[in-house]
Amino acid sequence: MTFTTGDRVRAKSVDPPHHTRLPSYIRGAVGTIVGNQGAHPVPDDVVRGFSAPAETVYAVRFTAGELFGTGDHTVTVSLWQRYMERL
Repeated sequence: MTFTTGDRVRAKSVDPPHHTRLPSYIRGAVGTIVGNQGAHPVPDDVVRGFSAPAETVYAVRFTAGELFGTGDHTVTVSLWQRYMERL
């Protein structure tokens, strides 16, 4: 699945027993794709010694209200494709 700028996505709500680059504070939150940052190996796999083919990383913007309940600013996070689902 690929995403394009403007797509609304939800960060997956998972808590794996291993290292992950999916920040806990965005799990389950809804954001908007604001850019494509190219393809890179997924650190979750690399640190466990697995073959890590490149996967697209996206810049995803979340509102502070969505993440923290208050605030009028935004937070932009780099997320690998596997961490998101399209709305």
